[in-house]
Amino acid sequence: MLNEIYDVCETKMKSSIEHMQRDFKTLRTGKVTTSVLDNVKIDYYGTPTPLDQVGSIIAVDATTIVVNPWEKHLLSDIESAISAGNVGATPNNDGEQIKLFFPAMTVEQRQDSVKQMKGMGENAKVSIRNDRKNSNDQLKKLEKDKEITQDDSKTAQDTIQKTTDKYITKIDSILRDKEAEILKV
Repeated sequence: MLNEIYDVCETKMKSSIEHMQRDFKTLRTGKVTTSVLDNVKIDYYGTPTPLDQVGSIIAVDATTIVVNPWEKHLLSDIESAISAGNVGATPNNDGEQIKLFFPAMTVEQRQDSVKQMKGMGENAKVSIRNDRKNSNDQLKKLEKDKEITQDDSKTAQDTIQKTTDKYITKIDSILRDKEAEILKV
């Protein structure tokens, strides 16, 4: 019974970190990644479709992304979807492919990215603390229903606190590494 509570709590905490890392992919760092286009969708025969399903997306260097559609008649649709997506670069359509030239990040843009990243990290910490609270509430209910002793409840809460501390420390470490990556010129 207690092991089940521990397992559920730890699984939720892991997923909070995974969610934070997925959110990080939307951040702009020193070099551009194709993930900046992940949220851009085009109308493909009446269905909103991600760009990577209608063509190839390649980051050719630190500031350039090239989109090669598999069907050339989609070029104008892709161009307008990227423009509407506000990804930080204006699409250049040469009739064969679309090129996105991203300007080098300024110091202010890097600091804004760090600020966004820290907000994502704080959201993950809040989520982890909520997981701790939910697990502790379950333990207190078990204690109240006389299914576990007061000592067992206290020991279990200490175990959950140690797990919480471990994941908060892990988030802090990830944030330090990501901040260094973003601020590196």
